[in-house]
Amino acid sequence: MKKILSLIMAMTLAGSIVGCSKSASNEEAQGVTDTEILIANSAATSGSYAPVGVPFNAGLEAYLELINKDGGVNGRKIVFKHQDDEFDPVKGKAMLSQFIEDEEVFAIVGHFGTPVVGATIQDLKDSEIPAVYFATGIGQLYSDDAEADNMKNIFPVQPIYITEGQIMVARAVGDFKAKKLGIIYTNDDAGKDILNGAEAKAKELGVELVAEQVTAGATDVSSAVTTIKNADVDFIVLGSIQATFPTIVKELAAQGVDKDVITTYVNVSPVSAQAVVNEIKGKFDVYGNGWVSFEGERAEALAQFMEYCPDYADNVYAMTGWIAAHFFVEGLKRVEGTITWDKYIEAMEAEPIKNPFGGEINFADGLRAGTQEMNLSKINHENVQGEWIAVDGLKAMDSILGK
Repeated sequence: MKKILSLIMAMTLAGSIVGCSKSASNEEAQGVTDTEILIANSAATSGSYAPVGVPFNAGLEAYLELINKDGGVNGRKIVFKHQDDEFDPVKGKAMLSQFIEDEEVFAIVGHFGTPVVGATIQDLKDSEIPAVYFATGIGQLYSDDAEADNMKNIFPVQPIYITEGQIMVARAVGDFKAKKLGIIYTNDDAGKDILNGAEAKAKELGVELVAEQVTAGATDVSSAVTTIKNADVDFIVLGSIQATFPTIVKELAAQGVDKDVITTYVNVSPVSAQAVVNEIKGKFDVYGNGWVSFEGERAEALAQFMEYCPDYADNVYAMTGWIAAHFFVEGLKRVEGTITWDKYIEAMEAEPIKNPFGGEINFADGLRAGTQEMNLSKINHENVQGEWIAVDGLKAMDSILGK
């Protein structure tokens, strides 16, 4: 039975989806039949972001193939619908409305891309439809009180920059015994979110944090670096993504800074390491976070992924699509009896869910922080081709801090 005949009771002037009706507790949610559960996403599967969107959806569909081959979840197969939004927030907004209002899907799984997510996050909140996994780390996905923030239906999995900023400070204090930290951050959303997380954690831990902002993509960051150098900090956090990361690291080396650095998982790639390894060699270490690993039981999960997604067996974006589908299905498995949005949300919050390639994520008590366990690696000074070597395994902040 359909949850409602019409999801949309009113529209704001900006086009946000509001006023969604709630089904009676004994009625199945929309998108649920006796044999199927309908989910959807829009993602860039053409254009310049297709190399990300195509494998992402391939991984998602591969996981659903694994689940559906044995009859799905409690006798219901999961049907996945997709449209190509070309990374365009206007198209993404229209497609989300179509999925919810016209297609009447049960959930959005793998909501894709910073501009689209940013343009539609309020629509998702207002609709109350479960939304699991977002292919971005924007701060609008973070909440430590989901009910108060109208985010009960939002389930981020990928690292959120605010959370990562907290983890980087925890690493500096817990692993490197830093008492005074410096942070150089870019004036974009990613940099500001990392700063917000770092400031909150530094305040909680009672350590000093000296902050300097640079323009995203800047070619001259000398003033910010000089300020951090003169502040005589113990450790440096780099709140910047790919384009500005090497510029800051090279300037730190050029000014003779000898303090170690930690940066976001986004920069942990051979290309980033190769860009700075000659400058930092013998001067300081550059550490980076990570959120997936493949040792132990995770190796079995990787083998299963490679079996079902052979065309993208070594593609990290396909792996994240697999992770997205896994988190959705794990919540669905916990729902007993009639499947409603409220019961699904309660099931997602009931206990932590384990990432097949990573640590656990806990959505209990209204926490929406994405990945809360990250590992640590550093640039290998001896490999000029660019290499990050493992330093420490997946750990949550309390574990890093010895709590």
